Amino acid sequence: MTSSLPYLTPRTVAVPAEFFAALRLPSGLDASNVAMLRDAGFTAGEGLYDSFGQWLEARGDVPAEYLPDDRFGPLLGEFLAAAGWGTVRITAISDAVMAIDTTEWAEATPESGAVSPSCHVGTGLLAGFLGKVANAPLSVLEVECRSTGAPHCRFLVGSVDVMQYVYDAMSRGVAYASAAASAAAD
Repeated sequence: MTSSLPYLTPRTVAVPAEFFAALRLPSGLDASNVAMLRDAGFTAGEGLYDSFGQWLEARGDVPAEYLPDDRFGPLLGEFLAAAGWGTVRITAISDAVMAIDTTEWAEATPESGAVSPSCHVGTGLLAGFLGKVANAPLSVLEVECRSTGAPHCRFLVGSVDVMQYVYDAMSRGVAYASAAASAAAD
């Protein structure tokens, strides 16, 4: 069976957004469950990159890695919305960190009452996808989540070392925006 949507690879399947809520265990997720969800998302993100490439080609655009920054964000947002993930907006926080914001991320479940960001599949998905675009390992950290009652989901993206710096600073009580703004590029 192949997808009838021209930008999806033949091995792409659609699932309802409720699928993500069903992945959460009633008693919560431990570290190994979170890692498994992020790893699965990472693998899916690499595949989604291939679909994005086909979508760009069908539109007559250049491959993702050659898109200018001012076109990449809007095109990624359009593609993710068409694929059912929700629209995104990309902004630079510093030379080393960018933010991806979305008010309608498919994985977020505002009614869940989560106490910490919980879009683990999406975190991995964005890391796998954007790592393929950059042709380098990238790390993604969700710092705001609609599942916790925030008005939007916000994912920070940067190199592994930079995002470790941001995470460590946050662990010491530094606000993520300050930590990300002070992060230096590798």
